[in-house]
Amino acid sequence: MSAQHEQDQRERDHGPGTAAWRRPELGLALTVLVLGVLVVLGTLDVSAASSVVGLGPRFFPMLVGGAMSVIGVFYVADVLRGGQGDPEEGEDIDAGAKGDLRQVALVSGIFLAFVAVLGWLGWAIAGSLLFFGLSVALGAEHKVRAAVIAVALGLTTYLIFVKGLGVTLPAGVLEGVL
Repeated sequence: MSAQHEQDQRERDHGPGTAAWRRPELGLALTVLVLGVLVVLGTLDVSAASSVVGLGPRFFPMLVGGAMSVIGVFYVADVLRGGQGDPEEGEDIDAGAKGDLRQVALVSGIFLAFVAVLGWLGWAIAGSLLFFGLSVALGAEHKVRAAVIAVALGLTTYLIFVKGLGVTLPAGVLEGVL
């Protein structure tokens, strides 16, 4: 596609002389950048000893925040240079279809239930229920397999964070067992 054709397409989409700051892509790019910086700044306040493997509780948030910041900078630069998403090259979905509010409400309810029971049940059990509930809500066909994977994920993430990284997660009813 020629540069002139791309400019013509941009003018058809946004109008001639449309300022880049008005485009939604720039809002998303700035949001990614700001969130990345906020994650890095928020992680600087975390103080804890490093784990057995040398990685402390600041490692992953710093990694994610740093990556978001770098991606945000490149994304902002791309949008300011005229880059924009091409909806025709996105996923194979019907852009005109209505959203499934029932499923959004179900997934939101599962997250709220997780938050409500986390302190009481603990991460291993509440996390397992969260993973299982989300897999079923999002269309898992094999419920037993989904349950086994959910329990494995719940226990594994608990053990990695608590034993491996030294991060305190609530044990709940399994206090003293794990």
